[in-house]
Amino acid sequence: MAANDASLLATVDARTKLAGSNKMEILLFSLGTRETFGINVFKVREVSQTPAITKSPNMPIGVVGVLSLRGNIIPVISLAKFVCPDNAARRFDTMIVTEFNKSTQAFLVDSVDRIIRVDWDKVRAPDNMMITSAAVQSNLITAITELDDGKLVSILDVEQILASVTGEARVPDVPQAQLGTDQYMFFTDDSAVARKEISSVLEKMGIKFQQATNGREAWERLQMFASRNWPEGESLHDYLKVILVDAEMPEMDGYVLTRLIKSDHRFNGIPVIMHSSLSSNANRAMGSSVGVDAYVAKFDPVALAETLIPFLQR
Repeated sequence: MAANDASLLATVDARTKLAGSNKMEILLFSLGTRETFGINVFKVREVSQTPAITKSPNMPIGVVGVLSLRGNIIPVISLAKFVCPDNAARRFDTMIVTEFNKSTQAFLVDSVDRIIRVDWDKVRAPDNMMITSAAVQSNLITAITELDDGKLVSILDVEQILASVTGEARVPDVPQAQLGTDQYMFFTDDSAVARKEISSVLEKMGIKFQQATNGREAWERLQMFASRNWPEGESLHDYLKVILVDAEMPEMDGYVLTRLIKSDHRFNGIPVIMHSSLSSNANRAMGSSVGVDAYVAKFDPVALAETLIPFLQR
């Protein structure tokens, strides 16, 4: 790693203090166009110049080859192929090595700028703000934020990009949940591919569910549930059995959402499970610090089901 890149990421491991602060840190980069893109720093392992890449036959679309990184063979993915195809043929001399969803991969980029810290409530879903350019595939943008100079940053849905590379996984056999007719669970995730995967698992488990696309929307819906008039001797706990939250979401992150839930007596006894592509010990510690009852890494359908079952049926 170049000295300036090492300096850029030198404090990544010290960022657990952001838990519950509704802030995130974004690594800004370019794909050789006038747009600025971003990725959550917690997904980034390192930034370096692109080394020699070994090309192999029959590689998935978007994978330009593989390389050996400290003894491990990882795929090298062209972000431009998915995000701005008109620019995909150019050479990219910088790569961002990422780790999420229990996998490690390198994304080719034109250049890396800097790390910025933003409030999650300043990070909007792309429907709420103008996409930076018609050339960018907007379905791969999970959120947008604005820099102090007014420039927009498109935060990429790298989970969806990785799913496009690996293909849609078949949901294996998972244990069934024995719930009452009116009982359900609630989940929130800003990634369309993650919501689809979670829904598939819950449907296969026989669980009714409701969902939201970010933390603020989730909190508004949960408050609506909690404000209902319940029959004598009943409460929300008798119907809503589990709340599943993503860690990183626009407008309100999963840590702040969990803290709000845990501080509201109307949700007493309803477990909160964090389901995140950020699976490091630091992220688990961040979840514990705000009161999550369990932490499960994306995306393992069996692990998700096995984590949910005891909470759903206790």
